[in-house]
Amino acid sequence: MKKIILASESPRRQSLLQQLGVKFTISPANIAEDISESISPEQLVRSLAWQKARQVLQNRPEGIVIAADTIVCWEGRVMGKPVDRDDAHAMLCQLSGRSHQVMTGLCIAEAADAVPDLAVETTKVYFRPLTDTDIENYLNHDEWIDKAGAYAIQGRGALLVERIEGCFFNVVGLPLNLLNTMLRCKGLDLLEVH
Repeated sequence: MKKIILASESPRRQSLLQQLGVKFTISPANIAEDISESISPEQLVRSLAWQKARQVLQNRPEGIVIAADTIVCWEGRVMGKPVDRDDAHAMLCQLSGRSHQVMTGLCIAEAADAVPDLAVETTKVYFRPLTDTDIENYLNHDEWIDKAGAYAIQGRGALLVERIEGCFFNVVGLPLNLLNTMLRCKGLDLLEVH
């Protein structure tokens, strides 16, 4: 089997691959994630995923690199990671009782590739109406720190979500079905991993 390199320190992405029994090495990319660029959210996550993969390929040219970037998009605007508790509070107020999109740009690349394999998965997430007490109680748990949109669906953030349309694992940060579809094009099927 080809060597798999995950270009991420995200414990969520690592955990999802481990649950599938995938053996991989971690080689995190260190790029400036500028979300203020004047491009569409889809173009942004594609670009960031490719930048991460390209950086890792420069240092580790062997194997298949998996790079991903996940954003929250509300009313056409990208919501980044909150800078502090007040920022997180404001984000959750905006998402309360409304829907938003979670987009993950996914890049699968090998050093020999002339063109990287890039795709975007989008999931629509609906928040129930939140009271100020709901928001404050959620913020008392630190899982919102370093999370786009100020919540983690795989934790207590699930209690804020009414429903989703699309891939749950995308909201966690790694759309597994899309990942396997892309890896199959490289001759690797995660269903065959032992």
